[in-house]
Order: sequence, then structure tokens, then C-alpha cells
Amino acid sequence: MSIQTVGIIGAGTMGNGIAQACAVSGVNVVMVDISDAAVAKGLATVSGSLDRLIKKEKITEADKAAALSRIKTSTSYDDLKGAQLVIEAATENYDLKVKIVKQLDGMLAPEAIIASNTSSISITKLAAVTTRADRFIGMHFFNPVPMMALVEIIRGLQTSDATHAAVHDLSTRLGKSPITVKNAPGFVVNRILVPMINEAFFVLAEGVATAEDIDAGMKLGCNQPIGPLALADMIGLDVCLAVMDVYLQEFGDSKYRACPLLKEMVAAGQLGRKTGKGVYTY
Repeated sequence: MSIQTVGIIGAGTMGNGIAQACAVSGVNVVMVDISDAAVAKGLATVSGSLDRLIKKEKITEADKAAALSRIKTSTSYDDLKGAQLVIEAATENYDLKVKIVKQLDGMLAPEAIIASNTSSISITKLAAVTTRADRFIGMHFFNPVPMMALVEIIRGLQTSDATHAAVHDLSTRLGKSPITVKNAPGFVVNRILVPMINEAFFVLAEGVATAEDIDAGMKLGCNQPIGPLALADMIGLDVCLAVMDVYLQEFGDSKYRACPLLKEMVAAGQLGRKTGKGVYTY
């Protein structure tokens, strides 16, 4: 199955980034959100992002116009009926995602695929609430979507080979480098990344080195573009803690216990860049 039109639920950071990646690659998009203001803001973000690419001489004005002409915005799910694939990119909330997925399942063409851009919720569990579990899959894009090459394609227990093949094909058409992952807490990248960040907090708490030296060590020794503690501030310390708590609960393995210093900082409201203070002050 060749995917020509992609529906996207959510015009926020991830949704509008996915819309841009599709439109630039010649794929038609229908981007849906709950209000006109939300979809207008999403479209304005895409337009601004394309302007920056023009400045860098990566695309032309004509390319921008062509990309924007491929994005239709709407506040009605009815406009998604012609899509072969709909990607749910709403807030990371299980009940909300179930509500969206059930609504899509009831109105899309029987052969249409539903994908979730979730970074933590079970694809198998979401697929089970639909009547098309074989045509349900995870497409975990990374932020900022237009720049990041990776897409984690997550197969639920029920996902068919044909669904996987169609979504893998689309990902490569978008210029992405997909990896295939079985459904498991954190998938691949966050499963490895967040415990690494947590370990950096243990090293900091034990006074082994300063925050600056821990980050410098990982940048210089592991060729990481940003140190784990600075990255934690960027992600949000509350998000890092929530992810560790999910791993501890799901795996029941003490190696996923959150560092007490991380818990203390979250309790103090020092969540990183978004609050002006985390490991570092902004």
C-alpha cells in the first residue's frame, strides 16, 4: 500500500514537525487540532521553519509554497477520511490517546493505518482498543522532527508485516532513517538514554565530579553533542523522573530506581530550562 495522504492529530511541536516532513517530501497532509487557533499556530510554525531553510539556502521560495500547499488544516475528523495513514501526535496521556484512537477507528476506511507518535505508551495496549489491531503501529519521531533523521517504528504484538512495510516505506520517503522496535517500555532510545541521565545524577550526587565536568566528560569521551545533565534540563527533570518511575513499575527491576537527587530537585520545582533552574541556572 502506497501512502499518499497522511492525517495528523495534533498541531503542536511534534504534529507540525511531522506535517512539515511529509509536505516537504511531496506527501499530502491533513493536520487536525481542537481549535482554529491551534491549527493556525501549527501552520505558522511550519512556515517559520521553512523560512529558516530558505535563509540557509536548503530550499527555495517555490519549494516552501509547494510544501504549504500540501498541508490542509482542520478542526474536524471528517476531513481525515481520505487518508491512508493517520498519526496521532496528541499529549502523552493514555486516556486521551484511547479516545482519539477509538474515534479514528470508527470513521477511517477499513484499510487505513493508525499510528501513534507516543514515546512511552504501549502500542500493543493502544492497538487492542481498535478493530484494526493489525493495522496499528508506533511511529516515534524525535524532536525537532524536520532535523532528526530517526523514526522508531514500533510493532505491537498484533501489527501485520504489511502495515510495517507501508510505514517503513513512508519513513524512508520522508528522508528518515527508521529502526524497527518491538513494543517495550521506552522502546530503544529512551530505554537507554533516560537511565544514562539518571546515572549522571547519581555521579553528581556522590560528588564524583561537578556537573560541568560530568557533561564535559560525556561530550568529549562519548562524542555526545550535549552532556546528560544539560540534556536533562532540556527534557525537563520531571519528565526524566516520570520515565524512570514507569520503567521501575513495568520491569520491576531495582536498576531503574530514580536517583534521590533527581527526586529532590523535582520536589523543589527545579525542573530545568522551563523553570529557569535545574542542574544549571538559565
